[in-house]
Amino acid sequence: MEKQTKIYKIAAVSVFAALVFVSNYLSVPVPVAIGSVSRIHLGNIFCLLSGFVLGPVGGGLAAGIGSGLYDLTNPAYITSAPFTFAFKFLLAAACGLVAYARGARAENNVQNIVAAVAGSATYMVLYLGKAFVEGMMLGSEIGAVLTAVATKAVTSSINAAIAVVVSVPLCAAVRLALKKSRLLEKMG
Repeated sequence: MEKQTKIYKIAAVSVFAALVFVSNYLSVPVPVAIGSVSRIHLGNIFCLLSGFVLGPVGGGLAAGIGSGLYDLTNPAYITSAPFTFAFKFLLAAACGLVAYARGARAENNVQNIVAAVAGSATYMVLYLGKAFVEGMMLGSEIGAVLTAVATKAVTSSINAAIAVVVSVPLCAAVRLALKKSRLLEKMG
């Protein structure tokens, strides 16, 4: 039975990684100063959902793998893939840690809202910090760097708000369906 549980977990991580990957294509690009690109997208919804359904490690892997693969398939983001893997892993892991704290297993809606905000905030700090450091390392003027970071902060805030508002009720629906199908218990 333990081997079967591992297979279900691996399959679930794979399915959620695919959802994260595909949802990243549903986006609107936003031009940024100093030649960078930002976008409003639906990927973070499924990164958070991965943390809710699969917990910190499984969710982190699904979010990191799906987002990292998206970056590897998009020339605008290919060099960021390792960072994206790590940052999205931490987004879902932070969400999962909070959602599963005190034995809640992502079944407490208020705790899930806090979890989604914690995951989104973790990602924003990492993403914006990286944008600032990159801009400074490229030797750009501080004004251009701050403009780029501010633009990315706006798009990240929109992405975070959409992700929190959509992922929490979606989590409840997905977990209910997984319980009814008995898949949740098979995943451990």
